[in-house]
Amino acid sequence: MNTPLRLGIAGLGTVGTGVVRIVRQKAETLAARAGRPITISAVSARTRDKDRGVNLGDYAWEDDPVALAKRDDVDVFVELMGGSDGPAKAATEAAIAAGKDVVTANKAMLAHHGHALALAAEEAGRVIRFEAAVAGGIPVIKALTEGLAGNDITRVMGVMNGTCNYILTRMQATGQGYNALFEEADKLGYLEADPNLDVGGIDAGHKLALLSSIAFGCQVDFDGVALEGIQDITLDDIRHAADMGYRIKLLGVAQMTGRGLEQRMSPCLVPAKSPLGQLEGGTNMVVLEGDQVEQIVLRGPGAGMGPTASAVMGDVMDIARGFRLSTFGQPAATLKPCAQASSATPARYYLRMSLDDKPGALAKVATLLGEAGISIDRMRQYRHDDATAPVLIVTHKTNRDALDTALTGIRRLDVLAGEPVALRIETV
Repeated sequence: MNTPLRLGIAGLGTVGTGVVRIVRQKAETLAARAGRPITISAVSARTRDKDRGVNLGDYAWEDDPVALAKRDDVDVFVELMGGSDGPAKAATEAAIAAGKDVVTANKAMLAHHGHALALAAEEAGRVIRFEAAVAGGIPVIKALTEGLAGNDITRVMGVMNGTCNYILTRMQATGQGYNALFEEADKLGYLEADPNLDVGGIDAGHKLALLSSIAFGCQVDFDGVALEGIQDITLDDIRHAADMGYRIKLLGVAQMTGRGLEQRMSPCLVPAKSPLGQLEGGTNMVVLEGDQVEQIVLRGPGAGMGPTASAVMGDVMDIARGFRLSTFGQPAATLKPCAQASSATPARYYLRMSLDDKPGALAKVATLLGEAGISIDRMRQYRHDDATAPVLIVTHKTNRDALDTALTGIRRLDVLAGEPVALRIETV
């Protein structure tokens, strides 16, 4: 039998425990598929005595993940602690310096330090694999780096945070507002310790930045991702969008334009009958568009023990088989900084506002839109029982700068009751 591939696992939360279970329960299958046994030498976590529902007695314990990363009996350092800096980064750097390959699920660390870590790994002749960092069990990294390597990617788009998709779809299904569904998601354990990572779009933005780097051959630039969360989406927006044939999703979009790389993570309207529009609950979906394949849709569980541990093990198996690939699909030294687009590609927009119910109110809004060069495609005014009238407008394609100019003027009107809402309508 060939020499075993020996793992050192740092982080024994949901995902780390799932990896241990797979290695223990599927030892014969893994060995047959990899051509060599997959074993665990040592583990590390913050709390040693916690009952994790899996036997850890066969493995050495290290309190310090850096010490784990340096062990002579570890071939692959599996980093599942999380966090953009601190122990995760220190241990990953130590593993590379000690000549170990790295498998990680840490999107935040790679979004902030991915290029530097990739350079270090490749200079040391090591690999960093991170399928589990993006979209859980969906093999989107493999799709981009391997299956679609012969394509010029034109656009990457998707729903990459299951918590946000859960909240938005539950708002539509139950008629409950954002706050109630936020509390429900929290009780179910769907939210990060810092909920803003989820609902603020940061978690999904990390993932989009990683996919952008692979898709467009540029250095990871999380700071270039325009972020907007779902906190301001109301039940009225959900219902009005549905009335017009749309669903609201926290949607990530990355595309290379003549103005530079466009990366944005924001609530958007998508056609209700599109694959993205039909996506329910905590499921993720990534849409990849290339010049040879046109459009590919990948759908699956975006989080959880089984799906994420599955992605970790896919990377471990590639290393066991001797498959070596640059971190972001091409040598890190060839990745250049990409100029960031100063504005988003023109699109149609959904506008919602409440106007005082008096003559000429709507005409004033239409005038300001027209002066900004924005034409109206559709408009709807809802019945009302108070002194304000809910109005919906769908524009023809316009750029965001023109829209912001119009909205600035609209906010100054003496007929506006409350803050107007503007959401992009994405072509799918």
